[in-house]
Amino acid sequence: MEWLTLLVAGIFEISWAIGLKYSHGFTQILPSIFTVICMIASFYFLALALKSLPLGTAYAIWTGIGTLGTVTLGIILFKEPFTAMRLLCFILIVSGITGLKLLT
Repeated sequence: MEWLTLLVAGIFEISWAIGLKYSHGFTQILPSIFTVICMIASFYFLALALKSLPLGTAYAIWTGIGTLGTVTLGIILFKEPFTAMRLLCFILIVSGITGLKLLT
């Protein structure tokens, strides 16, 4: 159950990062409100997951989910470059997250 909670926290992490881009430096009201709500939700679900997961593992996975999601959506939504080096880094992050989960 704690891993599902951590996944939800990671999805909110992705959501607030994307919302931050759309808020244009908190000058757009609706994306700004969305961003703040997602930030609060992300920290809330991370805090719940930390009740039973090791801090280092949970934090690394949470930020990894956020990183992978924002990189993917940056490529899809904002036409950010998709290069071989970015793919390699993406694979390394997935490997690290997988390794941490398997060792916990």
